[in-house]
Amino acid sequence: MQTNLVEVQNFAKLGEERRSSAFQREVKEYLERQPLTQHIDILLTDLNGSFRGKRIPLSALLKLEKGCYFPASVFAMDILGNTVEEAGLGQELGEPDRMCLPIPGTLVPSAADPEHIGQLLLTMLDEDGTPFDVEPRNVLNTLWQTLRQRGLFPVVAVELEFYLIDRQRDAEGYLQPPCTPGTQERNIQTQVYSVDNLRHFGDVLGEIDRLAKMQGLPADGAIAESSPGQFEINLRHSDNVLRACDDALALKRLVRLVAENHEMDATFMAKPYEDYAGSGMHIHVSMQDDNGKNIFSDDQGENSALMNRALAGMLALMPSSMAILAPNVNAFRRFQPGMYVATQASWGHNNRTVALRIPCGDRDNHRVEYRVAGADANPYLVVATVLAGILYGLDNDLELPEPVTGNGLEQEGFPLPIRQSDALYEFEQQPELKKYLGQRFSHVFHACKSDELMQFERLVTETEIDWMLRNA
Repeated sequence: MQTNLVEVQNFAKLGEERRSSAFQREVKEYLERQPLTQHIDILLTDLNGSFRGKRIPLSALLKLEKGCYFPASVFAMDILGNTVEEAGLGQELGEPDRMCLPIPGTLVPSAADPEHIGQLLLTMLDEDGTPFDVEPRNVLNTLWQTLRQRGLFPVVAVELEFYLIDRQRDAEGYLQPPCTPGTQERNIQTQVYSVDNLRHFGDVLGEIDRLAKMQGLPADGAIAESSPGQFEINLRHSDNVLRACDDALALKRLVRLVAENHEMDATFMAKPYEDYAGSGMHIHVSMQDDNGKNIFSDDQGENSALMNRALAGMLALMPSSMAILAPNVNAFRRFQPGMYVATQASWGHNNRTVALRIPCGDRDNHRVEYRVAGADANPYLVVATVLAGILYGLDNDLELPEPVTGNGLEQEGFPLPIRQSDALYEFEQQPELKKYLGQRFSHVFHACKSDELMQFERLVTETEIDWMLRNA
């Protein structure tokens, strides 16, 4: 503790010698709140929404204001962390480093050990000092700023579903729900909105809530979802779309680390079980003008003309967006009959069977719930595709289909690709989406995901052997 007090004093001395920077003030205030801090995890977010970085001693934090270096190929990795050379950011360029700077306001305690370890998000710059256009956070920021320059200010909220998983596999080697803490009872029944289920896992969920508050995450608490061990946590709406996605990723890391502390695993896989519902990431979006008025609603609280154009654009780009909304083979296993996820590009009022739902609410809360993405998707990229769809609708005169009434899962509509190979083809063939997301980013993303799919399809699975060994 004495060493850390010295660090605080050093920052105070810096402030006396010259006007301190915002980063210096942020670090000084953090160390005053967390005087036992010893290390900081500095983190970049890759294409998959996974954190890449390193743990540095507290003393190195003092130098971070001037930046540090990570290879550009951090943003050309597959899900296992291998560089995909076809993306063009690795050996072809000589594995170059790029400058990374801390993101203001993201220095918080880590759930791994909040007393002694902090975490800080970084962002990468290109050679010319501009934001590196392959970084997902920067892709989103470009679209956000485009809307802001038009006097349009999106407000978003993220909902995340996840499973708590027993570390012990079942007798057949499959995943299984955890036992109720303190017992040998394993719940295998569907108990959506069960308060008792929340109570049974109260210690885990309580620690998630406590650490979320410590990190300043605007979490609204947990809901028991439709399958055993499945929960949903909602983050409150924000007019800072970058911060909303920062918070979503911080929450995912927090949930995983807390589960480990309770000798469980937490997974945001889109479909960890064959027979239970998948886990989604639902994005709520509305739009304000520069006076804070919700312009997705007209004076009667119905869809405004601007909202209808936005809906038409999101629906039009949805098929080509599926490669981002469902970024791996497992993600497409959600899109099955009876699994509560739309397989058509559709919309409707107060209807959970459609892709774009208009929830109940008053005029100020009139919004769209974008219900397609899996919980395993990168929130920066999911929100980027949502904003790209909105811009596409505003920039073009598109026809909005009629809203779906009744069970949209059983009605014919405009189908979405529900295999990764088809989704990657749709992504590659849609020039408008690539224009909004950026050509270099789109090339890197397609190369990385195509390589990942190729690796997966090379695998000989246990099922193939069981089916084919003696029958082929």
